[in-house]
Amino acid sequence: MTEFFTTYGPLIVSMVLGALLGLSLYLPLMTGQLSLASPGFYALGGYIAAILSTKVFPTQSGLFPIPLLLLEMLSAAVFSGILGILVGIPALRLRGIYLALATIAFVEVLRVLSLNLEITGGAVGIFGIPQPFSTPIEYLWIALPLLLISMVLLYRLEGIRVGRAFTAIREDELAAGAMGINPTYYKVLAFTLGAILAGVVGAISAHFLNTWNARQGTFDASIIYLTSVLIGGNRTFVGPVLGGMIFTALPEILRAIADAGGLPNWLAAFLRDGRLIIFGLLIVLGTIFFPQGLVTPDLFKKLRRRQIEEDAPDALTR
Repeated sequence: MTEFFTTYGPLIVSMVLGALLGLSLYLPLMTGQLSLASPGFYALGGYIAAILSTKVFPTQSGLFPIPLLLLEMLSAAVFSGILGILVGIPALRLRGIYLALATIAFVEVLRVLSLNLEITGGAVGIFGIPQPFSTPIEYLWIALPLLLISMVLLYRLEGIRVGRAFTAIREDELAAGAMGINPTYYKVLAFTLGAILAGVVGAISAHFLNTWNARQGTFDASIIYLTSVLIGGNRTFVGPVLGGMIFTALPEILRAIADAGGLPNWLAAFLRDGRLIIFGLLIVLGTIFFPQGLVTPDLFKKLRRRQIEEDAPDALTR
């Protein structure tokens, strides 16, 4: 078991972080907004943690203190939330593909800034980010509770007034406005919550990866997160969690298949390096055959109905 966690610990932690990033993209989708800004806030949170840990809270030796890591996560949440409000108010006046393009442009602006600012290390980035844990698998002490708390909060959110307002706006914004719901307020709220979650994940990831540069939080990452949400399911929070885990692990699975041998060289090279093409194909096929994703609310209703039908004969026999 120790050997298993030593070998696959980084992948397991990456899957949990991928699930959290899927949820950060799912939050704006709850209001029907196709926002691809999560990688930008993810990169911002990572830079905040990298700068604070290497320049403000430098440690000479030993593990990085956990309280300081939590402070970095809080700082990333605050800065990402403020920027989310500033970006969301004007951007969320757009809809559909225009909003997607605007948020892609936002991600690219942040990437270009990180390439040219001295505090971010330019193209080289920030290296030697201190580690709060001695082994990668120990990051689950932070990442897994964060995932569970996020899932519980989203479960509760879907059942209260705010969540119902999100759903109403997603289904018909004009009708929701006629019912007294303020679409702009709730769309900005969903966008900001997603930005906060992405920023916190970025702060954890900076320490986990030990380095942070402009390659983090790019348009490529937007495609991966979008695939995880669209294929996993965009009508319930369970879909992005499962999709984020699966599509985080998928490149490693493809790489393992390519390295197993017995495949033509061109196919092995495609499996190693063509993940974005594969993700694009999955988005096309998924939107055609599974428009609401693999995990939908109807799926849970069918499972619940089947469980009731199976329990009914047992109850009669008793």
